[in-house]
Amino acid sequence: MIAHFAGLGSMGLGMALSCLRAGIAVHGFDPSAERVAALCAAGGQALDQTSPAAQIAVSVVLNADQTRTALFGPEGLAKRLATGGVIISCATVPPAFAREMEAEACALGLHYLDAPISGGSVKAAAGKLSIMASGSADAFAAARPALDAMATTVFELGDQAGAGSAMKAVNQMLAGVHIAAMAEAMTFGMTQGITPDSFLRVISQCAGTSWMLENRAPHIVAGDYTPHSQVNIWPKDLGIVLDIARDAGFTAPITAAALAQYLAAAEMGLGREDDAAVAKVYARAAGLTLPGEA
Repeated sequence: MIAHFAGLGSMGLGMALSCLRAGIAVHGFDPSAERVAALCAAGGQALDQTSPAAQIAVSVVLNADQTRTALFGPEGLAKRLATGGVIISCATVPPAFAREMEAEACALGLHYLDAPISGGSVKAAAGKLSIMASGSADAFAAARPALDAMATTVFELGDQAGAGSAMKAVNQMLAGVHIAAMAEAMTFGMTQGITPDSFLRVISQCAGTSWMLENRAPHIVAGDYTPHSQVNIWPKDLGIVLDIARDAGFTAPITAAALAQYLAAAEMGLGREDDAAVAKVYARAAGLTLPGEA
């Protein structure tokens, strides 16, 4: 079985390597030659005009525009799929866009799985993601070898595209708010003499904890903002959430407040740092010095 990957970033490369370990032949493309080289070093191949047709195409790009190009552009994955092949689309996009992509795939005789992902780069590399998926029974069946390789949990949320993306929007609302809330709480604690490492040691064992706190707070304690998930992700993802909310006539003030902090972080030049760097917005406003800062 052959899978083509578009996007070998922090998530996509780990997913591609998980497919390789499962015995799937992987051909991948990424603007970064270094990422493609990493895939090839692990036994995969670069995706080019000589690559054979695939049964599975996996798109792990940034947004809706990149998804459209990766799938249906001049060099898109759809053109390289065998008849009856399946597209697994993993970017965070609006549900209406996912339904549009499904219609385009079906018009070409292809299956489409709306399959946003969660779990971070470490779980992607281990093949332990959670995937929020929706699509036809045939799409799930065709995608199953890759799904089994990439995820420990696949939530089957409906028989057409859109439901997976809707659930991802709910997840991103919570995840983005939790990171910002963790940063706010940690820096608030600093104003009361609570050190970041003490905050992490105690609150991670108390009712105020969250998965995001336990995952991101250590980055701040270590003063290490090597990006596992960039600040720049959140203006996009929370922007999508608020667009969906507006269309539904739903107010989301807590999400809007979190988005403002990520926008402030990006304006401070922190966009390519780990999203835990949102703590620097609070710290600088309060005149605090975070670990690792002079």
